[in-house]
Amino acid sequence: MHRIWVWDVWVRFFHWTLVLALIVSFYTMKTEGYPLMFPVDWHARAGYTVLGLLLFRWLWGLFGSRHARFYSFLRSPFASWRYLGQFLRGRAPSYAGHNPLGGWMVLVMLVSLTLQAGSGLFLHDDILFEAPLYGSVSDATTKILITVHHYNGNFLLVLIGLHLVAVIAHRFKGEKLVGAMFHGHKSLASKPVDGPGTRAVQWRAVVMLVLAAVLVTWLWNS
Repeated sequence: MHRIWVWDVWVRFFHWTLVLALIVSFYTMKTEGYPLMFPVDWHARAGYTVLGLLLFRWLWGLFGSRHARFYSFLRSPFASWRYLGQFLRGRAPSYAGHNPLGGWMVLVMLVSLTLQAGSGLFLHDDILFEAPLYGSVSDATTKILITVHHYNGNFLLVLIGLHLVAVIAHRFKGEKLVGAMFHGHKSLASKPVDGPGTRAVQWRAVVMLVLAAVLVTWLWNS
């Protein structure tokens, strides 16, 4: 058994903070929001938080630690299809970071989340709430963004469901993905083809986190 360092603290912070923000976001949209008062405001705050987290993650995907970077896990469609066949036959190689399919899932989810949070900046609830950029585009564009926000929100639920299925499938294969996202290590039966991770460059993370915090603060107070 190989115990491999994979996820830096900033990837783990992003992941679990995003989970909490999405729970608040979907709860306040799909329910009456009890016991939260003014659920639409909480929904917006969760959206601002998601947008700040996404800004951080897009930057961290370019300048972060090894397995956080996009170049380390985005592979060709052919490689992804081949990996799927290997996984179904129980012959998939071990990856410390995201495997070829998981890498594309991460990218699709990040794009969908960015579209969701970004489109929300232009919306209103016809009663009290207006997002910071509401009124900056035409009514026709606003209606399109409302439609996008609605259908993409449902698409996100599908993506989250697929993500959970993948986590369970890997658990049956002996790979504990949830635990790794808490403590940063993976225990693998064989040596990973993509090697161990690297430690985060802390000052880069702090700079990017400050930029994300400034964005969230500006949106929150707009």
